[in-house]
Amino acid sequence: MTSQPLFSWSDRFLLGHRTIDETHREFVDCVDALLRASDVEIPAAPDAFARHAESHFAQEDKWLAAADFPGGGECHIDEHAKVMASVREVQEQVAGGEVHIARELAQALMDWFPGHADYMDSALATWLVKKSHDGRPLVLRRKEHL
Repeated sequence: MTSQPLFSWSDRFLLGHRTIDETHREFVDCVDALLRASDVEIPAAPDAFARHAESHFAQEDKWLAAADFPGGGECHIDEHAKVMASVREVQEQVAGGEVHIARELAQALMDWFPGHADYMDSALATWLVKKSHDGRPLVLRRKEHL
């Protein structure tokens, strides 16, 4: 396993809701672990990601199912379900010996996450902060060096 992250946390992912931001850090770490897993580690790696994703998505889905969530959260919940269906399919394929597919899943998740966070999770974070603090999320981002 390489020591340099292939997918690392960035302040650009911050949404201003502590629980969501902490869970998203864990998500990034889990995807990175899946990307960096050695051939020996790869059979267990999708299972570790699945455990995180089940908990992560269940918490968000609970918030999204609230009667007062504006516009309903069905689209967001459906997206979580589609990701989990893909994860389950990859787990089956890895169990059947197709270990390369786990890294393809990790790459797809790395590509998917920023847009999902920016467009879907940001709306959820804004609503949760409005509901609990009657305000908008405050996000302070460090300047990233390229």
